[in-house]
Amino acid sequence: MSQAFETAIQQALREVVESFDEQQYVAEGLLKKDAIIVDLDNYKPELVEKILTNTILNEAFTEDIAGATILKINDIIQMLEVDEYWSNSYTRYTNKIGLSTNNRYLDEVTDVVLDFPYKDTILKAGMSKEDVSREDAEESFLNEIVAREEIDVLLDEKIFKNAKKYDKNGSSPVSEIKDTDNLIIKGNNLLALHSLKKRFSGKIKTVFIDPPYYFLKTKPTDTFTYNSNFSLSSWLTFLKNRLSIAYQLLSYDGLLFLSMSDEGTHYLKVMMDEIFGIENFIADVTWEARSSVSSDGLFSMNSNHILVYAKNKDAIDKNDFRLALDIETFKYDDNDGRGPYRLEPFDAPNIRKNLQYEITNPNTRDIYIPPKGRCWRTTKENYERWLADNRIRFGVNGTSKPQLKAYYSEVKMAGKGKASSSIWTIQPNSITWRETNTNTSATKHQQELFGEEVFTNPKPEELIKRVLELSTNEGDLVLDFFMGSGTTAAVAHKMNRQYIGIEQMDYIETVAVERLKKVIDGEQGGISQDVAWSGGGSFIYAELMDKNATFIDAVLNSKHSDELKAIFDDMKATLDFDFRVDLQEVDQSIWDDDFEMQKKILVKIIDKNQLYHNYSEIDDKTIKSQLSQSDYDFNKSFYGEK
Repeated sequence: MSQAFETAIQQALREVVESFDEQQYVAEGLLKKDAIIVDLDNYKPELVEKILTNTILNEAFTEDIAGATILKINDIIQMLEVDEYWSNSYTRYTNKIGLSTNNRYLDEVTDVVLDFPYKDTILKAGMSKEDVSREDAEESFLNEIVAREEIDVLLDEKIFKNAKKYDKNGSSPVSEIKDTDNLIIKGNNLLALHSLKKRFSGKIKTVFIDPPYYFLKTKPTDTFTYNSNFSLSSWLTFLKNRLSIAYQLLSYDGLLFLSMSDEGTHYLKVMMDEIFGIENFIADVTWEARSSVSSDGLFSMNSNHILVYAKNKDAIDKNDFRLALDIETFKYDDNDGRGPYRLEPFDAPNIRKNLQYEITNPNTRDIYIPPKGRCWRTTKENYERWLADNRIRFGVNGTSKPQLKAYYSEVKMAGKGKASSSIWTIQPNSITWRETNTNTSATKHQQELFGEEVFTNPKPEELIKRVLELSTNEGDLVLDFFMGSGTTAAVAHKMNRQYIGIEQMDYIETVAVERLKKVIDGEQGGISQDVAWSGGGSFIYAELMDKNATFIDAVLNSKHSDELKAIFDDMKATLDFDFRVDLQEVDQSIWDDDFEMQKKILVKIIDKNQLYHNYSEIDDKTIKSQLSQSDYDFNKSFYGEK
């Protein structure tokens, strides 16, 4: 497109950037859009000043608020990134890699996908994954597109109800929450996460989540009890919204572990690189989820991924990011009173002149120098002292290169275990990660707890134990906002970590809470014996206070049209509907559709901004009358007003 078609605003911006010397923003007549955007993002004073002094740009991109002039930097950037004209510049995009839709990055999209009423369930309307095609299974039944301008109320802090504390004496109402209390929340996890921000931002040490997996298509082997028929874009946005809040909740040195299958992992990594920063990516861990071989596909898919990110990678102490010591790896003993030891390489990365010297094997007289690109791990003087102190061994038979004896007693005193491998296996010949175990073992543990399989594909406690060993110490706060059967919370409880769990499905009470009650009672499955667990402790359970969510639940559980009509009459009398809905038109046309479509329509017209009561309403007489005094006091305590 020629410059003759530039708008007045485009012309004005070109004049501004061309006024800089040395082809800073323009080269060969083309805009260096990436350079402009980077400097706008950094509010470069010279560039901002020239924009503000340009009459056309000032009028188009400023706003006066409380006597101050605000430059709408993001609007300028959006124009640069989206406007079709700029396709003739060096690149249509800035110098970043990320997922986009309609030529806009996900972090620039003004719509937010919220999945209601159930994050991942088989539709309780009776529409199962097996009898509905992907094209016909309208995601709007589970997901609403809500404009950003409409979600302020939706994401406000929510009221909690039915707050109670569980301990060895049972449960009792609770009127306050302490900084050391464990917390379980029933409710939509996105809204619950937003309700945590005021109290817990910057305090979560580790997040472990096992969210709904993305599947290209529904498979015969897909036995999940929730709906996995997400389109890729909805699935990514669904997770993006939640991961962005999780990032805010993490402490400066916090870590996030996310379990995922092959089909979604690599799309998700690109998005997480954008949220956390690619420089904060730590590892893509492969863990063996099952030991049996399946012949259903071209490969037997025995593994899952765990994506590991830090909020600030530079803040992670590599000496602390270590596995717990396993005495079985210290398999040598000279019977000299110093106890068992293991052999470690005597060479180290990099090259330092004072660490480059010859070492003579005293048994064979062979001479050794450090391998190419490496050096010895200490000076010649220290080496000679260690040799005299019998801390150097030349292989198992005394005929190879030097190795250092690392004594268990000394390593344990230093608090350092081995670095983790990025492959976590359950094979018997693997010392390091044998204990992670499989989903099968987790299912057996579940059957021991409840007498039956109550949750499909649970994670083994041993896996979560390894995650927490790497990333936390006793007393650190752990978050799982796809709580499921409660494995993360159970392991954190047994390992004396503080935890927060969030789940909106009804099984939170029948499975997760019941499991934690058994943990308090001292159940001995999973990792209990490994950590010498004998019971005790407590947790608080609370629910987000329903508003319109109650009607969604009633619609989805209805059995016939007559029941729906009665529910709709109640809805019209008390409910907040989406402001775009013509109720008269709906009432006239809906009953001509089939029963399942009637359910879809009624769910769709409910105002998703009003699913739960906001905390700002707590002193309203009608709302307050629905709360017990202890629940009212609990909310005041939770939000720091008591």
